[in-house]
Amino acid sequence: MSNCIFCKIATGEIPAEKIYESDGAFVIRDINPQAPVHFLAIPTRHYPAVHDIPQSEMASVMGALMDAVREAAKAAGLDANGYRLIVNSGDIAGQTVPHLHIHILGGRDLAWPPG
Repeated sequence: MSNCIFCKIATGEIPAEKIYESDGAFVIRDINPQAPVHFLAIPTRHYPAVHDIPQSEMASVMGALMDAVREAAKAAGLDANGYRLIVNSGDIAGQTVPHLHIHILGGRDLAWPPG
C-alpha cells in the first residue's frame, strides 16, 4: 500500500533499525514505547488486520510473525521472564496504523487487565 508507513519501512523507503527480519516479517522498536522493551512484529506484505489475511495465507503469515516475535524476544532477553503480545484490530481497539502488527512488551511487570 503506497501510503502505509509499515510498507515503506518494509521496502526500505523509510529507514528503520530492524531488530529481526525474514522474508515474511520484521521487527522494529515502537516509537512510543509503553514498556522498557516495546517492539512491533510486522508482516512484510500489507494486511490491514488479521481478518484480512486470506485463509490460504494465514498459516504462513502468522507463522512468520510468531518466528519474528520469538527471535526478537530472545534477542532482548524477554524469554527468561516473560512478555506480552497485543494485536489491536480496528479504531475502537486502538489500532493507529492500518497494517497488521503485534506489539511485544516486556522488561517490567505488566498489570492485568491492560488499559
